[in-house]
Amino acid sequence: MAGFLEMLTGPDASRLLNADATVIVPVGAIEQHGPHLPLAVDHIVASEAAGAVVDRLGDELNVWAAPTLPYSKSNEHAWSAGTIWLSNETMHRVLDDIARCLAFSGVRRLVFLNGHGGNSTLLNVACREARLAHGLLTFLIHPFIPPAYAAPDPDVASDTELGMGIHGGLRETSVMMHLRPDLVDLSKAVRNVPEWLAENDHVKFGGSVQFGWLSNDFGSVGHIGDPVGASAALGKKLFDESVGFLCEQLREIVGFDFQPCD
Repeated sequence: MAGFLEMLTGPDASRLLNADATVIVPVGAIEQHGPHLPLAVDHIVASEAAGAVVDRLGDELNVWAAPTLPYSKSNEHAWSAGTIWLSNETMHRVLDDIARCLAFSGVRRLVFLNGHGGNSTLLNVACREARLAHGLLTFLIHPFIPPAYAAPDPDVASDTELGMGIHGGLRETSVMMHLRPDLVDLSKAVRNVPEWLAENDHVKFGGSVQFGWLSNDFGSVGHIGDPVGASAALGKKLFDESVGFLCEQLREIVGFDFQPCD
């Protein structure tokens, strides 16, 4: 069965959180997303994705969603008021503590569902550390592959965003218009695409060379992309496809285990 970890009683947790259980830990963020979106975008997307996955899986899999971690490594937005970010050291300790507690409860599989692209590298390291320290099988999944780490999708956003709608752009704004339209003010949306970066072959978002950046390196508006044409219809399509893909991933995760090569 699938459900929400915090809704279990103590005895139920002792019974259900066993070696066959998989726990999803959604990881969000509280950070600026430009003038048209709230600070809670990544927290909302991670929470809603985890909830939708649990609802869709129903009794099919023994999967439990933990409460979403609201704060994470968002210091690329540290310049902006309202952004709350954890240091690298604090984030690692929090993730390790969560892994330790779940391992103590009897869980064998831990899945980080990451709603903030800036966490990607750190969460990969956390997966390895939790595997070593606590013997867990650990996994990292995303509602949407962070555009800064993926090759541009020619089907969506490439015309106006040049593959660089990485933060508060067309897709993210559309998803929020689907999930929480009351929190989106599209009248304040403006195009903010670093076209000069698209001219590079390697040093660019999705390129072969990764680089350190802060969101205000691309101007004071805060977001990077072109949210002007965002729509709830596109957001619903993207979100529904994402939830379906996450469910596919989890079906494989719950059956995954290491096998010796000899």
